Amino acid sequence: MQKHADAPGTEELAQTGIPRAEFIAIVAGLMALNALAIDILLPAFPNITAAYAIEGNTVQYLLLSYVMGFGAAQLAFGPISDRFGRRAPLFAGLAIYIVCAIAGSFAPSFEMVLAFRFIQGLGAAATRVIALAVVRDTHAGRAMASTMSLVMMVFMVVPIIAPFVGQGIITVGPWQHIFWFMALLAAVMTAWTALRLPETLNPANRRELALRPVMKGFQLVVSNRISAFYTLATAFFFGSLFAFLNLAQPIFGEVYGLHAYFPLAMASGAAFMSAASFLNARIVGRIGMRRLSHGALVAHFGIAAVASVWFYTHEVPLWLFMTVLILIMPLFGLIGANFNSIAMEPLGKVAGTASSVLGFTQTVGGGLCGAMIGQAFDGTPLPLVAGSALMSFVTLLLVLVAEKGKLFGNPGDGHGHP
Repeated sequence: MQKHADAPGTEELAQTGIPRAEFIAIVAGLMALNALAIDILLPAFPNITAAYAIEGNTVQYLLLSYVMGFGAAQLAFGPISDRFGRRAPLFAGLAIYIVCAIAGSFAPSFEMVLAFRFIQGLGAAATRVIALAVVRDTHAGRAMASTMSLVMMVFMVVPIIAPFVGQGIITVGPWQHIFWFMALLAAVMTAWTALRLPETLNPANRRELALRPVMKGFQLVVSNRISAFYTLATAFFFGSLFAFLNLAQPIFGEVYGLHAYFPLAMASGAAFMSAASFLNARIVGRIGMRRLSHGALVAHFGIAAVASVWFYTHEVPLWLFMTVLILIMPLFGLIGANFNSIAMEPLGKVAGTASSVLGFTQTVGGGLCGAMIGQAFDGTPLPLVAGSALMSFVTLLLVLVAEKGKLFGNPGDGHGHP
């Protein structure tokens, strides 16, 4: 019989037989391949712009093309993993990721790079969907939120390291070597997962891969008020994070003249976000997912709104922009994992499908919102903070709908709140 790991400190997890620390490392590593594919390219934006003679903010489409493929394919990988298990679809996705990373290094045009990035995102979708489904297979309630917070903590170290790695690669070699590095790391994760992570889907929970049960699975997701509105809320909230990824290099490099040193500035925000994820994992069991995430959301909106007014009426020195960034970034660590867990909690029997719908909406919706904010870049940091304020306001409205107008409540945290 399956047994949920309700106690975060247990050494072994149900259905895996591996230490909890290694389980978290594998899941976080799989998810980190996605952050790597985005963040490691940021320092190479000027190089790629020059190599293909593109203009304006066009280079930002390197992020959007990947995100669109990554988001769209999650709708397929969820039902597939609910039918065939977690391992086989995962390895198929990793193979696509590796092949397209290598192909991207040989692309003769910017359009071809975008095409390979889109297909690479298709493969990467398997890692995201199946990583979340594996956690849901083996966890419930606050234990799931705690483990997801630790996964996100490790995952968020990647945005700290990846820009430095990318900068180091283009310092000693051509930007194409970044794609080879992505392929190499994905190959390492493939081998580790194949050797150590067993199948986690209970055979009793396998679902038929046919149109009717698949559509029924999607209906269960979208018809549940908590899951549906928290999924939308996560999408809009992560729009501000995608906007930051689009604008980090232009703001730090062009506006403030940091250029090759911009990874240092970007890393500071990511470090605080990672620390907040660790804190969330430690305290969510006592405080609850809703109290933590709702409080962080209100704070995010307040800070971004005040900053938007100030940035509109004043010049913004680097120290002030960094202060706002350091205040805002940790709040992602208190919101993302908790929102995901709240949305997933009522849907354990269709975890793969639920994960795919959540991932599709969050990634495609957040990616499009972030792209629109990114394309509004006008040589100042104002579009970023104003866009973040707008995204958090919409998120707040969606959470209010999900919770019937009440914030900070704690009903059902960890008990399948309907």
